[in-house]
Amino acid sequence: MVEKQRIPGVILAGGQSRRFGGGDKGLADLAGLPVLAHVIAQLRPQVRELALNANGDEERFAAFGLETFSDGEYPGLGPLSGVLAAIDRAEKAGFSVVATASTDSPFLPDDLIQRLNAHRGDRIAIATSRGRRHPTIALWPVSIREQIADALQRHALGVNALTETLNAVAVTFPMREINGVAIDPFFNVNTPDDLAAAQAVLTKP
Repeated sequence: MVEKQRIPGVILAGGQSRRFGGGDKGLADLAGLPVLAHVIAQLRPQVRELALNANGDEERFAAFGLETFSDGEYPGLGPLSGVLAAIDRAEKAGFSVVATASTDSPFLPDDLIQRLNAHRGDRIAIATSRGRRHPTIALWPVSIREQIADALQRHALGVNALTETLNAVAVTFPMREINGVAIDPFFNVNTPDDLAAAQAVLTKP
């Protein structure tokens, strides 16, 4: 049973998907469903509410039934712009922390938010696996809003560098087993080859 946390969640879908060849990675077909649908299925049971951060025409995401909002104060500067917009949205709604996940991670752990929240204290908590940090998959206290805005203003746009500077808690997750295949729970569908690999896992007999 997934324990739902009293934390809002935001899926970051504002990127330009250059390595994927452009377009929206989240709309690519994966085992009969859009990649984004897999992310929603994993994340929605774990959070109080779920929304989508995306730029451009919001109608292309209408079928997913999520509130969609664009970057705010510093638009179009990468994932950090989406994180700031997510924090502003959460703070306005009275939340003290917000969860983010990327639109291209279809295998998120069932206990992602629970484990991040258990370890964060009053700091950022980011997911790690196999020795690698995944800073867009994280819990963000709204109290760090000004540090993020300052980084964006300076065009210091590296999310990983900022989480290190702010002494984020790194929470390690084990591999997942899906259809008998061990896979990184934060596997990214960044390229067409990645999509094919994810397809092979989900459709394995």
